[in-house]
Amino acid sequence: MATPRQIEQDIGQRLARLRLARNVTQADLAERAGIAVRTLRRLEAGEPSTLDTFLRVLAVLDLEEAILSALPASDIRPIERVSQKGRQRQRARAPSEQPRTPTWTWGEDGDD
Repeated sequence: MATPRQIEQDIGQRLARLRLARNVTQADLAERAGIAVRTLRRLEAGEPSTLDTFLRVLAVLDLEEAILSALPASDIRPIERVSQKGRQRQRARAPSEQPRTPTWTWGEDGDD
């Protein structure tokens, strides 16, 4: 499994390759995204960046839909709609701890 740092570096490399494939300079992309060239260089180098910066660059490269398609839409399932009476879940809850019922074992009848 990749670490967050490795993923950042991979994303940065992919963005740089895509920018170059589209023959766009760092200065032009940064200006169109409304960020500093240094910020774009850090993003492409895989250094930590903000989500805002990442999304601005994606918008200029026309990749907004690609990033959204990576996350599945969490539509309510029909069975949940019935049990929730049409309401959508607003919070997550920790699973309730079920008390363990002792299991019967041989020799515990007490009816000897």
